[in-house]
Amino acid sequence: MLLITSCNSTKYVPNGESLLNENHINVNKEGVKKSDLVPYLKQTPNKRIFGARFYLGLYNLSNINKDKWPHNWLRNIGEEPVIYDPDAMTKTKEQMRSYVASKGYFDGKVTDTVVTASMKTDVFYNVDLLRPYTIRNLTYEIADSNIKKLCFFDSVNCVIVRGKPYDVDVLQAERTRFERFIRDHGFYGFSNDYISFRVDSTIGNRQVNIKYNVRNFTKLDVNNNIISGPFAIYTIKNIYIYPDFVPKEALEGGEAYLKSLDTTFYKGYYFITSKKKHEVKYDLILQSLYLKAGSVFNVTSTEQTQSHLLSLKIYRLVNITYNDAKENVNLQGMELMLDCNIHLTLMSQQSYKIELEGTNSGGNPGGALNLIYQHKNLFHGAELFSTKLKGAYSAYTQPGTKLSSIQEYGLETSLRLPEFLVPFVKTENFIKKFNPSTTLLASYDYQSMPFYTRTIAIASFGYDWKSGFYQEHIVNPVQLSLVNVPKIDSAYKAYIAASSYQAHSYDNVLILGGSYSFIFNNQKIKNSRDYWFLRVNAETAGNLIGLAEKLAGGNKTDNTYQILGQPFAQYAKTDLDLRYNYKFNDVSSIAYRGFFGIALPYGNSKEVPFEKQYFEGGANDIRAWQVRSLGPGSYADSSRLLNETGDIKLEANAEYRFKLFWIIEGAIFLDAGNIWSYKNDPARPGSQFQFNKFYKDIAIGTGTGFRFDLKFVIARVDIGMKLRDPLLHDAQSTEGSHWIFLNGPYKRKDFTIVLGIGYPF
Repeated sequence: MLLITSCNSTKYVPNGESLLNENHINVNKEGVKKSDLVPYLKQTPNKRIFGARFYLGLYNLSNINKDKWPHNWLRNIGEEPVIYDPDAMTKTKEQMRSYVASKGYFDGKVTDTVVTASMKTDVFYNVDLLRPYTIRNLTYEIADSNIKKLCFFDSVNCVIVRGKPYDVDVLQAERTRFERFIRDHGFYGFSNDYISFRVDSTIGNRQVNIKYNVRNFTKLDVNNNIISGPFAIYTIKNIYIYPDFVPKEALEGGEAYLKSLDTTFYKGYYFITSKKKHEVKYDLILQSLYLKAGSVFNVTSTEQTQSHLLSLKIYRLVNITYNDAKENVNLQGMELMLDCNIHLTLMSQQSYKIELEGTNSGGNPGGALNLIYQHKNLFHGAELFSTKLKGAYSAYTQPGTKLSSIQEYGLETSLRLPEFLVPFVKTENFIKKFNPSTTLLASYDYQSMPFYTRTIAIASFGYDWKSGFYQEHIVNPVQLSLVNVPKIDSAYKAYIAASSYQAHSYDNVLILGGSYSFIFNNQKIKNSRDYWFLRVNAETAGNLIGLAEKLAGGNKTDNTYQILGQPFAQYAKTDLDLRYNYKFNDVSSIAYRGFFGIALPYGNSKEVPFEKQYFEGGANDIRAWQVRSLGPGSYADSSRLLNETGDIKLEANAEYRFKLFWIIEGAIFLDAGNIWSYKNDPARPGSQFQFNKFYKDIAIGTGTGFRFDLKFVIARVDIGMKLRDPLLHDAQSTEGSHWIFLNGPYKRKDFTIVLGIGYPF
């Protein structure tokens, strides 16, 4: 399709015109990056995917003289040819020249070279930079004495530095920084419009002097004459909180709506509410406020208050406004007062949801039904209560066996509290600084497999808090899991009994431990073409119970300590998930992921519990293999039970993503990795991780896929193809024998189709 659409790209280019083929930017110095100049291009070529003008190709497939389908549809999803425009090129040069001058290259030159051949034009922009002008001296001219004192006190934080190259962006950053600093000290009427810079570039030696000017406050008097004077410092007089404000009723009712509200004075704040029952506790709102009566106006505290209130996830709108207090009429001088109004509009408090899922696990089709209920304000304190009832069914087929099924039923309930719930510890300051939450969770899951039946009961207690815009911490000091296998097929039991690893993985076990996760995600940075995601997990289990058993002199049963007749697990597990996404343009990007994880049993456990082990293959891992069918290492499971797990996981992925048309996106991916056991397992030869040979066990797969952006969810279909299989060997056992294309033609088993929801990473 790409080949077809890339042909005859000048089909609809008029005679005497040419298609803009490419813009080339050449800069002779490192002071200005090519990427910094790209936004100033007034004309850009048609978008490309893998070097082909895909959207232009779709447009060219249509007949522009016909308006019926598919011609109008092809033109709508396609892209018209970009005809080279000399005027746009001239404006681009002017913009680039202006930009390099703003970076201190006042005498920088931008020239162009235009090359046209076969109705296609390439434009070369050559940027010639000399040595930049630097800042020799910075002086201040500030009319208001109070602001002058603050400026000199804060001068160490000024971003304009003597000796550095002149840069307009630095001047603008200083205006923004200084505006916030002054407004945070009560100067409500101050804005960066009062800040200006005068630059003198005539002093010689490629240097400039900068005069930092802050003029006085200006306003109109009663006679509409402009008067100027010092800025006033504003103090907050009263804070009025509308906890159940309804914008529609306020607009329709006007003054009558406001008069219908009741006012309650509580802990120094005025709560103005309707006569209905209060939906939110006043103390919850107060713990989210960084504002209080008697304090000076502070723009940062205002923004923090708005952000914290929104983070409660019970308000649809949070608007904070200020107006002059009535007392200002009688006040003279530089100290005035403000009234603060906080309007809070609630979300719908309860929701019900039914989820239908289609699944394809290891080639076995199935489905699931989830019934979900949520209450966002259960006890009127922004407590999020959620309960989910789930049921799933899928077919299960294996060579030489009859068709059977996998059934799963479960109930999960959780309660999230918007506070750091620690007994006997005051956490108000911690709440304001880190916006924490406490989560209680309990679940029960019943799984009916063809070879065994398993039940899993889970209870956990944990905390979540932010430390900055992009960092999050999750601590679960208590995680309790109770795993029971009440029924197991005798043949399957005999099969796993041959492997000490698998036999102990299916034991009844009690898991009591804790975990910690750190997450960094800067995806929300505005205008960023790339973002990083990092998640580090660490968990351990059984240490406190093991210590207690030893101190109490407990007796072992079958070489293990037991609690209420149930053995408990002891293990340590940690993993790292690192992702990087780079956006080329509006239609294409590339995403990378690296993953490493290791889980080690010790003490009371011979193996890590099955639920905590790693697996490979499937929709979110190496997609050329079915889920749980790859590894561990170079071990080949003749039973084909597709249930292989390991203690160590190593994986790397790369995926090129591009938009096609309508709701369809495409992707081409490359996956590599495997899992291994930590200990030697004689029943699974080749499964153990060894530093001197683990790279020989790396499986590699590639493939292509489609994503369907349905707005509320992204459905995904990926077709994976094996490239390197660690199980392959030829007679000579050469390294190349692992590569499938060196071992004859591809077979059906070398391809896998996986279904998924959302992006794989």
